[in-house]
Amino acid sequence: MAGGGTGGHVMPLIAVAAELRGQGGKCLFIGTRNGMEAALAPKHGFPIEWIEIGGINRAGLRKMLWSALQLPAAVLRARRILKSHRAAAVFSTGGYAAGPTVIAAILTGTPVVAVEPNAIPGIVSRLTARWVRHALVSFDQTIRHFPPGRAERAGLPIREEFFRIAPPAPDAPFHVLVTGGSRGARSLNKAAREAWPVLREGAPRVSMTLQCGPSEEAELKAAFEGSGLDGEVTAFLDGMPAAYARASLIVSRSGAGAVSEIAAAGRPSILVPFPFAADGHQKHNALAMARAGAAVMIEDRDLDGASLARAIIDFAADPERARSMGAAARSLAMPGAARRAAGLLRECAGNIDRVRKPPEQ
Repeated sequence: MAGGGTGGHVMPLIAVAAELRGQGGKCLFIGTRNGMEAALAPKHGFPIEWIEIGGINRAGLRKMLWSALQLPAAVLRARRILKSHRAAAVFSTGGYAAGPTVIAAILTGTPVVAVEPNAIPGIVSRLTARWVRHALVSFDQTIRHFPPGRAERAGLPIREEFFRIAPPAPDAPFHVLVTGGSRGARSLNKAAREAWPVLREGAPRVSMTLQCGPSEEAELKAAFEGSGLDGEVTAFLDGMPAAYARASLIVSRSGAGAVSEIAAAGRPSILVPFPFAADGHQKHNALAMARAGAAVMIEDRDLDGASLARAIIDFAADPERARSMGAAARSLAMPGAARRAAGLLRECAGNIDRVRKPPEQ
């Protein structure tokens, strides 16, 4: 299982690994010690081996040069891991942590199944597309970036718990989940904090969970205690399906993982695209949700406490609008991607096992 750095890269790996484990398969993660995979893979009961590599896309010159120098050793390390574990297949979600492992898989003839959730493939997918055995994509336009017959629109693998989330009860309290991803989002944190006094006055029955990342947790917790609102501030939410189930409205960045989970959960959302995302893919994701009537998009440059509070109050005052947007979100969900990825990996494993086994005498 190759990919990491952020939760958006790691959680699809977890979803597919859990599916394979349920079918009797064995999964090994390959990642870096400073990525989210370092915590999440062991927490979900999966072993992990380490490589050392940094990011390249949108990195500074010094970091790019250092990552380039690290690459040969990382590929050799990944190659040794694949050979020592007799890997039957590699599943990649992209990101800098996936690059060395995918290259090592290509060099050793190990089949690669990749997921590419963005309309425009990331750098790892673009560089290795011609060698990928199968690719799961979320947009029809992405298929053309892979060799004919090797890509299919199946969506992003996410945990089945998201699809089992029921619509909010009509009499449920209006609860807002603000989440900036595994490391938090500074602009979402700032806007949420500025919105608290406005919400206290304009929507006193609204409560909020703010998942803020570790760097601002202490400061924001102290501020929230004096806000007068019900809810909590936390650095990280490992039980994200439960958090989505509690939420009436989700405020989030619009990475592929977040958008897929919101759709599967059937929740209305306020999406704030990260303005520096590669190829502007977060804005494309948010626009697609907004055009389907499933979300409201606020540009990062336009986000502040007043605009966020106004959007939340509008949702809280119109339960029918929130319900219909949640239904529109769920109509965009693509269930079964984790099972499909697991099936493709087992197919690859079966093929490679037949090659490895000597013919019967």
